[in-house]
Amino acid sequence: MAGKSELLEHIVNPLRRFGLNIVGACRDLLPIILVILIFQLAVVRQPFPDVLNVLVGLIFVILGLALFVVGLEIGLFPIGEAMAEAFARKGSLFWLLLFGFGLGFSTTIAEPALIAVAEEASEVAAKGALINSDPASMESYALGLRLTVAFSVGAAILMGLIRILKGWPVHYLIIGGYIAVMIMTGFAPKEIVGVAYDSGGVTTSTVTVPLVTALGVGLASAIRGRNPLVDGFGLIAFASLLPIVFVMGYGIILFS
Repeated sequence: MAGKSELLEHIVNPLRRFGLNIVGACRDLLPIILVILIFQLAVVRQPFPDVLNVLVGLIFVILGLALFVVGLEIGLFPIGEAMAEAFARKGSLFWLLLFGFGLGFSTTIAEPALIAVAEEASEVAAKGALINSDPASMESYALGLRLTVAFSVGAAILMGLIRILKGWPVHYLIIGGYIAVMIMTGFAPKEIVGVAYDSGGVTTSTVTVPLVTALGVGLASAIRGRNPLVDGFGLIAFASLLPIVFVMGYGIILFS
């Protein structure tokens, strides 16, 4: 009976969360829907080109958001916190830092937004005669960008974990990082600066953010004297900052 009760609870609880998240997704999307309706009807003054497809797409978006949030709540957040607590309990500093680096690198290298930006950057660089226009050169340039960004995110997560362990104030590191960005902007080739700044915005994917956030909060919760609210957050800021520095460094090496 106990086994059946636990199984039923594992089924009912996610379904209940899913229902609540559908309501939340509808509420969150309502402002977007209102803005589109107002401008479409009052400014453009034209009917929607395909109302049925718009409605079906909207339903899919609502269902997708609800399922995504449920997945975060029952899967990614718990596993991130559990792994952080396990590493802290065992005192496995090396494996904790290696896991953080591997997590940042692996989730970023496959990020679709980063792949798109890298491919677009290679095409523009080829048109601007910065690199050869053959497919091999363009592919090599795009892969170099992706590897640079992925390595930088891994290093950012590693640095953020060390900050939590040491209790360093996050704002000092962030201010120092942006000072480095401003200095490097003056030395980096102008052709890479925009790409570098955009790279900082495409690194935080839908898998990286919840896992890394849960990892930071779990680690801060497991260490005596750390406040999860103060020390557990800030990892994502490093993951957005460090790629800018690394990509400008990549451009300095490549185009100098």
